[in-house]
Amino acid sequence: MAASEGAAAEGSVIAIHSLDEWSIQIDEANSTDPKKLVVIDFTATWCGPCHVMAPIFADLAKKFPNVVFLKVDVDEMKTIAEQFSVEAMPTFLFVKGGDVKDRVVGAVKEELVKKLELQMAQ
Repeated sequence: MAASEGAAAEGSVIAIHSLDEWSIQIDEANSTDPKKLVVIDFTATWCGPCHVMAPIFADLAKKFPNVVFLKVDVDEMKTIAEQFSVEAMPTFLFVKGGDVKDRVVGAVKEELVKKLELQMAQ
């Protein structure tokens, strides 16, 4: 995704390249609906399992257009990764109203899908 693509259309993954972009996306999700689910993929360019999960994450974004899907490169956005104590890649966080509700660490498609569906039901 190009850096010039700011707010992406529903059903797509939004890459975060600045703290401003991060704030805009989180604030927008929380202001439209405090129970809106935001799923964050903490990734790295050098991470093989991250590359395996990227198309799966993109497919989930298409299947769940009412969920906000964000992608954060831990090397580019260290402060965000540190804020959420991300230590392994990929790490997926499920956030509602600014609170982390769940996480998946590692390239485990089944667990990612299961927890996404669980969070959608709550």
